[in-house]
Amino acid sequence: MTDSEELARLGELHQRGVLSDDEFARAKARVLQGRASSPSPAPIVATINSLRRSRDDRWLGGVCGGLSQLSGLESWAIRLLFVLLLLVGGTGGFLYLLLWVLVPQEEPAPGPALSQR
Repeated sequence: MTDSEELARLGELHQRGVLSDDEFARAKARVLQGRASSPSPAPIVATINSLRRSRDDRWLGGVCGGLSQLSGLESWAIRLLFVLLLLVGGTGGFLYLLLWVLVPQEEPAPGPALSQR
């Protein structure tokens, strides 16, 4: 049942006298609060959305450093995997370029403010 149908049903019950004013207000608030709280994304989606190219651990584009931060594996192992995939039909190179283009770079760490003289 949609929220609008639920609110219409509550309104009918209130008009017929089945629900008091206080009960109607509480039921209406419960329906509206349930609609406002959207379900959080699945943990895997949140993890994938947090993928960023590394600014510190990089040789080319920071893709392996970012995957290392996300997965917990060492970045050298991820680099080795990309090289092995590169040797098998060029898949590693294509995948690396694709990730380099599509994955945003991580934000720079906030540093001390530079004073202007």
